[in-house]
Amino acid sequence: MQRELQQVVVVDAVRTAFGRAGEKGIFWKTRAEDLCTPLLQALLERNPPATPSMVEDILWGVTNQVKEQGGTLGRMLSMLADWGWSVPGCSVDRMCAGGLTAVAMGVNHIAAGMADCLIAGGVEHMGHIPMGFLRDPHPRSEEVMGDSSAFSMGMTAENIHDRFPEITREMADAYAVECQKKAERAINAGKMKETIIPIEVELPDGSRRVVDKDQQPRPQTTREGLAGLKTPFREEGRVTAGNSSGLNDGAAGVLLMSEEMALRLGVRPKMRWVSTAVAAVDPRIMGTAPAPAIRKALSKAGLSLKDIDIIELNEAFAVQALHNLLTLGLQSDDPRVNMWGGSIAYGHPLAASGPRLVAFLAGLFKENPHARYGLTAMCVGRGQGYAVIWENLIH
Repeated sequence: MQRELQQVVVVDAVRTAFGRAGEKGIFWKTRAEDLCTPLLQALLERNPPATPSMVEDILWGVTNQVKEQGGTLGRMLSMLADWGWSVPGCSVDRMCAGGLTAVAMGVNHIAAGMADCLIAGGVEHMGHIPMGFLRDPHPRSEEVMGDSSAFSMGMTAENIHDRFPEITREMADAYAVECQKKAERAINAGKMKETIIPIEVELPDGSRRVVDKDQQPRPQTTREGLAGLKTPFREEGRVTAGNSSGLNDGAAGVLLMSEEMALRLGVRPKMRWVSTAVAAVDPRIMGTAPAPAIRKALSKAGLSLKDIDIIELNEAFAVQALHNLLTLGLQSDDPRVNMWGGSIAYGHPLAASGPRLVAFLAGLFKENPHARYGLTAMCVGRGQGYAVIWENLIH
């Protein structure tokens, strides 16, 4: 039986504030699941007449699927949201792109006619479950990935500096400062209010507070201050805490529908899916992979970078963001890129970052109604890149 693909739309995208991982983090006493359930509830509360009975699946990205993030977290979320037993779910792992992969998998399900409405997203509580916790690498892992540096994301960033010495530490620091400035302007202008869902939490001192602001941004960052930071991954290196994304806790979620269902419900979608692509590179320079993924996504869509009005590129490290921009023929200060700042400012809670990019793009589409196409892309540990192109429906 032959079927035509359905058009797939993003109805809404939301997130928690992003906290710093560790005992001083705003989510230190909050479980990963409890970061997610308020997002599920908010996505439906904000978009009547959508109801839990219409949600046909929950696809949730989680990098470290152990302890509170194990046990098929995606299935547990609907029950913890008090939606009963009838909403299925699963967990998805593509490391940093787990959440963006979950969103794209949701697109696939709807496009193929397997569903008309689902929720996709991601979470990472890096304070409770650090990167690499309880992993047992295969004895040949170093051999097949090149060497031990492939296991350390900081070392992969240093490797990019080694292979592309034209990208200097000074350039990386300058990029990081500008990222912080863009984030400060966006935050002060209230750009985060529409997508951050307030959550009441217990703080490390035992008090309770509603959290609705990101903890990671450092608006006071200067190039002079960054120049004095240590290079933890290598002596006399170039990668520092200041020109890298942070270790963070947070979650983000996206409500997806077939365009036909959205129209039938009278829900106004924010953007339409155009194309998806994944690429792979030498794991020792994993941060370079967005560029080939972006090129592949553009080719599949029959578009060029000139057609893309807004670019949301996850910044695991300044050097990898710079490399991808320069490889694609873009300037480091291209005005289309990360208009509200990126992960160097807000943080990078792994599988939550991809859906966060989708939420930012939806907000930027609303702010720029004449923009037609937007791009969300990110690098992935072990040498992968993921890219999704979207079309603006807010005119």
